[in-house]
Amino acid sequence: MNNTVIEVQNLTKRYKNAEKAAVDNISFSVREGEFFAFLGANGAGKTTTISILTTTLSKTKGEVKIAGYDVEKEARKVREKVGIIFQQPSLDPNLTAEQNIRFHACLYGMFGYRPAFRLMPAAYRKRVTELAEIVGIQDVLFKPIKKLSGGMQRKLEIIRSLIHTPQVLFLDEPTQGLDAVSRRSLRDYINETRNRYGTTIFLTTHYIDEAENVDAVCLIDHGKIAVCSPPQELKKNLLRHELILDAEDRTALTSELSALGLPFTVNGRVIVPYKGSAQNIISQLKTKLSVLKTYEPSLEDAYIEFLTKNREAQ
Repeated sequence: MNNTVIEVQNLTKRYKNAEKAAVDNISFSVREGEFFAFLGANGAGKTTTISILTTTLSKTKGEVKIAGYDVEKEARKVREKVGIIFQQPSLDPNLTAEQNIRFHACLYGMFGYRPAFRLMPAAYRKRVTELAEIVGIQDVLFKPIKKLSGGMQRKLEIIRSLIHTPQVLFLDEPTQGLDAVSRRSLRDYINETRNRYGTTIFLTTHYIDEAENVDAVCLIDHGKIAVCSPPQELKKNLLRHELILDAEDRTALTSELSALGLPFTVNGRVIVPYKGSAQNIISQLKTKLSVLKTYEPSLEDAYIEFLTKNREAQ
C-alpha cells in the first residue's frame, strides 16, 4: 500500500538467555494519518516493539520500515520522521519547559542554538507558541520543569516530540501515572494535534478505554499478535449484542421469540442475544413491549473474551 507508513514483517526479539521471545514473529501495518493502538497487559511485548520501531533497540530478526526506511539500516532517517513520548519522563528538571524544547529542536538540527528564547529565529518562536497554545501550557512555558505537575510535563513532552513535525508520533503508555482528569485532557490534546497536522499516532497502552475510539487496535499477548482490526469490527465479530425486552404478557413474548427461532434467556428481563440488526428482530414482534433496551459491548468486553479464547486455544 502506498499510504502505509509503518510496516512490520515477522518481527522477533529474543533477549539473551531468555526462554521465550519477548516479541514472537509479529506482523502488522499502519496507514498514514491513522490512530493505531497497540493494546496489551504489562509484559505483553508493547514496549519492546515500540523500542525497535523507534531505533532504540535492535531486533533479533524480521523487517521493520518507518516511512519507507529500514529501522536498522537507515536509523537516522527513521529518527527524523518520528517523535517519541517514552513511558518514563525524559525531561531535564533543571531547565525550563521552553529550554527543554529548545535543546531538542537544536539537537534535531532545526535551528542553531541561541542562549535565550527571544534570540531564537521567529520560525522557532512561532512554532513553540502555537504548540503551547494547542496543549494548554503557554502560561508555564518559562517555568522550571520541577514546578510543573505530571500532566503539564506530559503535555510538554508532546510539544517537544512534535517540534520537528514528525510523520509518526509514538506514545508509549503516555498517561501512566496521571489522574483521570489529566489522562482525558492529554488524550484530547493528542487528538487535536493529530487533526491539525495529520500526524500518524502509534499508541501503546494497557488502558482499554484509551483504545476505544482509535482507527485500528492490535491486541498483543505474550509477545504474539492476537488480532488487529478496527475496534467496532472486533466487538462485532467477537461479541453478541443483546436486546433486553419485557412485556406484561411475558409468556406471549417468549412464545413468539421461540416461534421465530430466536434464542433467549429470562433473568429478570428477557435477554435476546443477536448479531446484525436489532430492528429486524423488533419489527417481527407483535407482542406489546413494556421494556426495550439494547446492550452495546465495550472494547474491554471484546478484549477479555478474545484473550480468554486465545489462551484456551494455546
